Amino acid sequence: MSKKIFVLALTLFSIAVFGAVAQSSSQHQAQAQEEQASDSGTIKYLAAGLAVGLACIAGGIAVGKIGAAAMGAMSENAELSGKALPFVGLAEGICLWGFLVALLIIIL
Repeated sequence: MSKKIFVLALTLFSIAVFGAVAQSSSQHQAQAQEEQASDSGTIKYLAAGLAVGLACIAGGIAVGKIGAAAMGAMSENAELSGKALPFVGLAEGICLWGFLVALLIIIL
């Protein structure tokens, strides 16, 4: 009789230990995945900010140079204002592309 109780106790103890180890292992894996997800989320937001920031800086530089040249040309000939406006719009489009890239980085 004592041999059966010993085997039963040993079996229950083994199941309890195995369950605790499995639960600890799954918690450790979940924690590692959360850390990895938070690291990739941080990198994702940094990349999106960098995309928007650099695109807007480049767009601002382009609009500044194009705007200055357009104003100089319009001071000599007022009819050129319609021809200079699309170029300013193209330079501003750089900022929109940077925002679109950042949005895609965050979503995907």
